[in-house]
Amino acid sequence: MQKIVIYTNVIVSSLIQISYPYRIVHDLFMEDMFQLCMSKELLKEYFEVLSRPKFAQFTDFFVRAESLLLRIEEKAIYFTPSLKLEIIDDRDDNKILELADAASADYIITGNTNDFTFPNYKSTRILTPKQFWEEFRE
Repeated sequence: MQKIVIYTNVIVSSLIQISYPYRIVHDLFMEDMFQLCMSKELLKEYFEVLSRPKFAQFTDFFVRAESLLLRIEEKAIYFTPSLKLEIIDDRDDNKILELADAASADYIITGNTNDFTFPNYKSTRILTPKQFWEEFRE
């Protein structure tokens, strides 16, 4: 089964509209089509970002976010990265690469194309949600 790290903006997008992030999170992750790789640091970021007041404008956002976070806590496979990287200028985003390294993840799915400007990190492919969905559907 493929191991995947999902960047926080993909989780947020999955709760706002039905699009590629929604399909990845709800159609694939919830149906156990891949293993979600998680670290304590990334889960903490998910909780912090999904609790931001700006998301109150979206109907039932916080209820859906809480439900999704509970499922992530239950179903994700946890890893403790030991490698500290300084590859990405936004230092906080290096934790995604560190987790991918610790998990030997197959993919990182991110909408952050400003910082993740390279197609791979070691053997982990870095794709946008659309790229991943289209590749998965093939």
